[in-house]
Amino acid sequence: MEFSAAQIAEMIHGQVDGRPDVMVSKLSGIEEGSEGCLSFLSNPLYISHLYTTQASVVIVNADFIPDKPLGCTLIRVENAYMAFARLLQIFDGNRHDHNGISALSSIHETASIGKDVYIAEFVCVGRNSRIGDNAKLYPNVFVGDNVTVGDNTKLYPGVKVYDSCELGSNCTLHSGVIVGGDGFGFAPYDGSYRKLAQIGNVIIEDYVEIGANTTIDRATMGSTIIRKGVKLDNLIQVAHNVEIGENTVIAAQSGISGSTKIGRNCMIGGQVGIIGHITIADDVKIAAQSGIGASITQKGAVVQGSPAFEIQKYKRSYVHFRKLHDLVLRIQELEKKQNS
Repeated sequence: MEFSAAQIAEMIHGQVDGRPDVMVSKLSGIEEGSEGCLSFLSNPLYISHLYTTQASVVIVNADFIPDKPLGCTLIRVENAYMAFARLLQIFDGNRHDHNGISALSSIHETASIGKDVYIAEFVCVGRNSRIGDNAKLYPNVFVGDNVTVGDNTKLYPGVKVYDSCELGSNCTLHSGVIVGGDGFGFAPYDGSYRKLAQIGNVIIEDYVEIGANTTIDRATMGSTIIRKGVKLDNLIQVAHNVEIGENTVIAAQSGISGSTKIGRNCMIGGQVGIIGHITIADDVKIAAQSGIGASITQKGAVVQGSPAFEIQKYKRSYVHFRKLHDLVLRIQELEKKQNS
């Protein structure tokens, strides 16, 4: 779609400084901007690019004063970064403005389908399931029996939601996400392992985003719960009966073992491993590749390592670890001198 600088300014409550009629049709970073591009400047480190960019329109903070002539039109706003983020949302919404129900989808007669939905080719919706208003189910999505998908929730191609799971409103599940697969429950019996039936479900609250190929297991009994505002990256494993608190974010390739409870507003780096049946307090930060083998009870703790401990102590210890080989050689040399 194509917009004038004046139209863009109206969307983000800004003021045009330059040509209000200049047209843009795409977004870009300020370094790689070309004619017809809209970009933004919020970081002072990138000011030099403003004088060389080929972008047609650049969003800047209202108090920005150029000290050289500019070849682009400016839109002045209170916060350039947030204004550009708002435009990304608008452009993304236009990109995904699909609706209608494909004749090649399979929807059980007992399912309830909301208004203005998009249900694409080869989508399957099971018995007694409910699809909310403005939900979007892309090709090859599977929704089992007795599932709830909230309003404005998007399920990208290949998402699978098993029976009896609940997805809130304004959620986004990217391709390959599996919600409600069986938890890893087996009991040793007579020289082998006997499967324990997993009869619980998964509850995902509102405004959750889940990255591609992440898996969230159903509870053995009760519910695995992903609270409001949680953001999960790609390739994360969430085991049965886990609970993740509101607005916690977890980076790729992390794994959370069964029945662990993670607090609110936590930040967990990539490739973190967390054992089962422990509790992690609110506001905790865990550095990438850490191993969590015990509960973290201190609110706001910052930890690193495997097993993880307080991050500043970890960094000091790591300095010594890097010198370990030299220390061993020194000790060996001292031993030789003492024995000679």
